[in-house]
Amino acid sequence: MHIEDVIPKDWMELASVQEDTQDKLLALPNVVGTAVGYRQRGGVETDEPCVTVFVEQKLPLELLPESARVPRKVKNTPVDVVEVGEIFAGAAPAEQLHEPEMEEGAGMPPMEMQPEAGPSPLVLRRRVRPVMGGYSVGHYRITAGTIATCCYDMAPFPGIPSRYYILSNNHVLANSNNASIGDPILQPGPYDGGALPGDTVARLSRYVPIRFMSGGQAPCNYVDAAIAEGDFADLSREIYWIGYARRLYRAPRVGLTVQKCGRTTNFTTGRVTHINATVNVNYGGGRVARFCRQIVTTRMGAPGDSGSLVMDTEEGGVGLLFAGSATATIMNNLWYVQALLRVRITER
Repeated sequence: MHIEDVIPKDWMELASVQEDTQDKLLALPNVVGTAVGYRQRGGVETDEPCVTVFVEQKLPLELLPESARVPRKVKNTPVDVVEVGEIFAGAAPAEQLHEPEMEEGAGMPPMEMQPEAGPSPLVLRRRVRPVMGGYSVGHYRITAGTIATCCYDMAPFPGIPSRYYILSNNHVLANSNNASIGDPILQPGPYDGGALPGDTVARLSRYVPIRFMSGGQAPCNYVDAAIAEGDFADLSREIYWIGYARRLYRAPRVGLTVQKCGRTTNFTTGRVTHINATVNVNYGGGRVARFCRQIVTTRMGAPGDSGSLVMDTEEGGVGLLFAGSATATIMNNLWYVQALLRVRITER
């Protein structure tokens, strides 16, 4: 894998400036990430490339001491400050996803005005065999996440694969490092009714350990990813509603339209807003992990969508969704997922 696989050539110089200055920027209070993208003015995206600094809350300059202010430029390059809130593994916090409250005095419409009963929106939380991308899954000790797709060992291609796997996040299949190889994986996930032993569909095979920030150290993670081995007859590479990942999308560009299908929000679309992102992600329990070379999109998911495979509109694999905030979704670049897990995700 080459750097050209994850960063477009015309963005490399800007990405270099970002990476050279991000440690100082991330040390500022309220800052949760950096990236490159287009500058926003009055909430409208311009065509001016810049280094972007993500903050939990955007505050007036007069409320910040000089030492806490994000500089307007770094290495003579413009800097944009974008408010994203806190970034959580598993997409936006559950409390942000409650149904809106009814206005005072409002009631149910008359019976004749109520829509007829239709299909359940919770279809992806059901048991399904063979399993496929988009459906609920989880390590037996978690709640539930989403199957990305199914895959097989990286080996000479074409050839005869020896093992087949479910792909999802580490925090979905390996309980954020707190799991043992061989642990049962349930479909649907435990929160959706999956139970031992009848719903066991696979066994944890391998995962990329998440390295958490500790003692002032912030090691770079590139993926939150794991695979679980299952029987070939129980696994499908199809992703519900959006098809098959037929190729890897090389070096996703800002502005790219993407799509995903996930356990909680079903089919959604979004747009890549930033690339080469370095973000601090909250895993709960005081654990925070720094992720580098990430892709940022408009908000595409909610809790339980973790693990969804994000594709372009022509079945090109782009990223593995794993985190987000109230306004943004964060995903691992699929080139890193495939390389670090040593699996083949796409047909070519």
